[in-house]
Amino acid sequence: MTKPSVKSIKRSKLMYIFEAAFEYLISILVNGSFLATLTRELGMSDSLTGVLSSIISLGCLFQLLSLSIRRTVVKRIVILCSIINQILFMLLYIVPLTSFEGTIRIPLFIVLIFSAYLIYNIAHPKKINWLMSLVEDNYRGSFTANKEIISLISGMVFSFVMGTVIDYFSSTGKIRVAFIISAFVIFVLMVLHSLTMLFAVEKPLPSNAQKDLKHSLLELLKNKNTLHIAVIFLLHNISTYISTPFYGTYQIGELGLSLKFVSIIVLSGSVSRILVSKFWGSYADKNSFAAMIEKCFIFLGFAEVCVIFATPSLGKVMFVLYYILHGIASGGINSALINLIFEYIPREKAADALAITQAVAGLTGFLTTLCVSPLISHIQNSGNTLFGIAIYAQQVLTIIALFFTVLAILYTRCVLTKNKQKA
Repeated sequence: MTKPSVKSIKRSKLMYIFEAAFEYLISILVNGSFLATLTRELGMSDSLTGVLSSIISLGCLFQLLSLSIRRTVVKRIVILCSIINQILFMLLYIVPLTSFEGTIRIPLFIVLIFSAYLIYNIAHPKKINWLMSLVEDNYRGSFTANKEIISLISGMVFSFVMGTVIDYFSSTGKIRVAFIISAFVIFVLMVLHSLTMLFAVEKPLPSNAQKDLKHSLLELLKNKNTLHIAVIFLLHNISTYISTPFYGTYQIGELGLSLKFVSIIVLSGSVSRILVSKFWGSYADKNSFAAMIEKCFIFLGFAEVCVIFATPSLGKVMFVLYYILHGIASGGINSALINLIFEYIPREKAADALAITQAVAGLTGFLTTLCVSPLISHIQNSGNTLFGIAIYAQQVLTIIALFFTVLAILYTRCVLTKNKQKA
């Protein structure tokens, strides 16, 4: 393969920005309140919906399968996996339209979403390594910020429009029409997403970089940087998957918020995230992604405090504050979790390191949600009380999540930011 020209790399970086945006729009329709709308139509419980939401985390375990892909050129297999993954997402909106009994539709839905994330995660580390290799090292923070801003702006409009559409058809008793529209939208986005990757060039790895899997894994597992980053992934995923998988049902259930309102407050979080993304990107380029993520975890902690006080009387205000603060935190966290790999690990080992760290954290996140699901059922079955105290299950889970966020802050400050040995 010939070396890509400067012009083709510039075009490919633009394609990467659009690729991320289209993928993000698809993810909106299979997460949060949109997923909760699907599962409620199928008659699933809140606890099962929470477990399904955490399949996103469990799917990270399958990133280990990407280690078996020892190719120096990965473009074709990444595109193929992407198409299959997004077709499965589209089918999630078809399942409620079938005439199957609930005993068939629910297992089928679970199999589809599980398979979708399995395939997605097999290709994900290779895709990130491929596309991020096109970005200059001293520009990764700013580039990632620009990429996220485009995704967030489009996501704001998209989430509001789709939330309004589903609310309208749901209120008129035509929810099936909303599901058909959603399936068609995913199909269109899939086509556009595939085209962006087709038009992106690829810098192949050195011919010997991906040959010896065993040797590569041993090197990575002995690398202290890999272990430190894995702990950051792990603590963040525990904090996230203890609580957030249950927020969707909490918002449209106990708090009685409409999908339209939820879309609006999610929009407020996206606005705050957009406003700080450039700042976080520049901060990371000047300092480090480790220093940046520590500051972001602090904002995440304040966001979780807001949810702790989100009762039916204060739910709207507290969740607005939550999404604003969470947006500020996410403006740096999502970028840092990926870029820490490229900051501390050599490029030829980055895809494997990303697979290992996300797999460990992902499995932990899924098991976390699985473990707390009985707790949420117990509290709800007890009339939203715990040890005689009137409290909603989601508030209890968020208190636990806050504890792990504090641990992430302390670990990052005491360990990772003091480790100056980079790639």
